[in-house]
Amino acid sequence: MKHLQVAVGIIRNSQRQIFLAQRSASAYMASMWEFPGGKIEAGETPLEALKRELLEETDITVLNAVPYESFDHTYDDLKVSLYFFIVEEWQGEPYGREGQPSRWVAQAELIAEDFPPANVGIVARLRAEA
Repeated sequence: MKHLQVAVGIIRNSQRQIFLAQRSASAYMASMWEFPGGKIEAGETPLEALKRELLEETDITVLNAVPYESFDHTYDDLKVSLYFFIVEEWQGEPYGREGQPSRWVAQAELIAEDFPPANVGIVARLRAEA
């Protein structure tokens, strides 16, 4: 079974809105909303991968990221190790740099069913802390 390690950024602004991107129609779990991030490359720490991925995907430079939660999730054909970070300090204005739709959503209004199953617990935690 394939095993991916993924760094994920929960980009949150001062109004407690969270930046989300939509997965492409051709991607695994197509058209679902997600917190931006991506695969950790060989030799990278989760934080290094997070900074690289957020620059590539959203065109922001992360100034500070705080570890939030990490866990493993197993799908039928894939195991993922997820490393979530809260990102509240950055330079630039995030947008879907790769052409993907994006939006800001109030933390209290996140909907777990809009996300891949691995994110359901994170969405519940974020809503409870809103």
